[in-house]
Amino acid sequence: MIAQRDRTMAAVSVMLDVAFHAGRKQVVCGAEIAERLGLPRRGMEPLLQALSRTGLLDSARGPHGGYRLARPARDISVADIVEAVGADEPRALLSGRLHAVVVETLWGELDDAAGEVLRALT
Repeated sequence: MIAQRDRTMAAVSVMLDVAFHAGRKQVVCGAEIAERLGLPRRGMEPLLQALSRTGLLDSARGPHGGYRLARPARDISVADIVEAVGADEPRALLSGRLHAVVVETLWGELDDAAGEVLRALT
């Protein structure tokens, strides 16, 4: 299983690969993407499915099937990609006063700041 940070980086790389190699009418298959990126084919499908499920990729089935961007690249932000692959990862269940007062507050501020930067990147 790919760690969350690695999964997010892989998702951004996958989206860049699809943007460069697929056209409006053409698709690229998961095996080709995995080979170009040096990622294991086995872990590629769940990642591609998450990106498809959230509307970032369109998928075509069959022997000539594959993936292409669901909308223009300029309309897809890095934040969209991060949210797409992060949505199915469970967050750690932490509790306690320190966590509630300090960690959650700090994490919220970091999340807001990172979100602003990532939304600006397409």
